[in-house]
Amino acid sequence: MRVVIAEDSVLLREGIVRLLADEGVETVGSCGDGDALVAMARDLRPDLVITDVRMPPGFGDEGLRAALAIRPLPVLVLSQYVEEQYAAELLGGGARGVGYLLKERISDVAEFVTAVREVAGGGTVIDPEVVGQLLNRNPLRDLTPREREVLGLMAQGLSNAGLARALFVGEGAVEKHISAIFAKLGLAPSKDVHRRVQAVLALLRGGE
Repeated sequence: MRVVIAEDSVLLREGIVRLLADEGVETVGSCGDGDALVAMARDLRPDLVITDVRMPPGFGDEGLRAALAIRPLPVLVLSQYVEEQYAAELLGGGARGVGYLLKERISDVAEFVTAVREVAGGGTVIDPEVVGQLLNRNPLRDLTPREREVLGLMAQGLSNAGLARALFVGEGAVEKHISAIFAKLGLAPSKDVHRRVQAVLALLRGGE
């Protein structure tokens, strides 16, 4: 796997490079601002871009803007704090290969590397803390507690098999829960729409 890393903190950037190298992931480019990220990503076409949200010159949302500019390349955005709007905006720009994690997740190497591989493979990963805040703020009242739990785990990128292991149930039970979630959120089968992603977007938007 080939990645590009954008992070204005040199120490953190180099730390991520070394961490990924230990896991067999090659960093083909690194930079410290959004403009450089866009140019580097378009030139190198990596398998994944990892970027901070806030970068020079304004330390606002330059990293997020750059991430949206280089889509549909897979992008994993890192943030110091829970910023639900950024997660929703990133996911709203496309269904596949997106992730939003708090920087503290990097300290859990196994969890971080799993997220890196999931997003690079086209999956969607949202930080559990973001999911938790969203569920506490708006529990999507039509869903049962178990269905909300399933939806929260879906937002973390778990497959049906992963959901079954996390919930200690069979995959058949998981499929029934997911079908119920789709029905209650009004997500009909479609060749053009990925219903799992649409369900997660409904969570991020507060059930709208």
